[in-house]
Formats: sequence, structure tokens, C-alpha cells
Amino acid sequence: MPLLHANFILCCAILFSAPVLAQSSVSDYLQRIDRDGDGRVSLGEYQDWMRYGFDAMDKNRNGVLEPGELPGGRGNAIPLAEHLASLEAGFKRQDRNRDGFLDARELAAPPQRPRARR
Repeated sequence: MPLLHANFILCCAILFSAPVLAQSSVSDYLQRIDRDGDGRVSLGEYQDWMRYGFDAMDKNRNGVLEPGELPGGRGNAIPLAEHLASLEAGFKRQDRNRDGFLDARELAAPPQRPRARR
């Protein structure tokens, strides 16, 4: 994943998550994302919640963040499918117990950076 894209995803996660966490408890935040009410967040629920930043920036609604829609007006275009794949990778890093869901503790943990390849 290009470094610019990884940084964009990390910034979106922090930017759009931090105000919600600051304004409410972690359990309230969990309830907002947890559409089916099972007390945990699935990958689909996480992607839907985190996607609103992409959708807000996609001014022409073509499913691609064009360079002019990106912060600073530069960079490579980011298709929605690539964005969702990046969110999935971030979700998997946050899922510390590897059960396929995020609980309140995992959801509240600081975003985990991608591991360096060796």
C-alpha cells in the first residue's frame, strides 16, 4: 500500500474517530457503530462507519477520490475498493484477539500501524 494512502487512512481514522470518543464513552461509540446490537463491531459495520469520510470527500460521487478531492489537492486517485481494503487491513490489526470482531477495548485502542515488511 502506498505510504500516502496508508497515512490518509490513518488520518481519517483518527480525525473521524477522535471527536466521537472524546464526546462519549467507549460503550456509546461501540453502540453507534454496532448496527446489529450484538455488542461487537464486525468488519462490515466498521467499514460502513469509517467510509463516511471517503463519501464526504468524494464530491463527484464516482467512487474514486480524485487528486483534487484529496487533502492538499494532490496524490494518486484512491478507488473505494482500495479504501475498503485498507480499512479491512486496519480492522485486522485492531482485532488483537483475532476473533473477527472489535470489542470495546479493541475499538478504543490507538490505531495500529502496519508492520514493516522484512
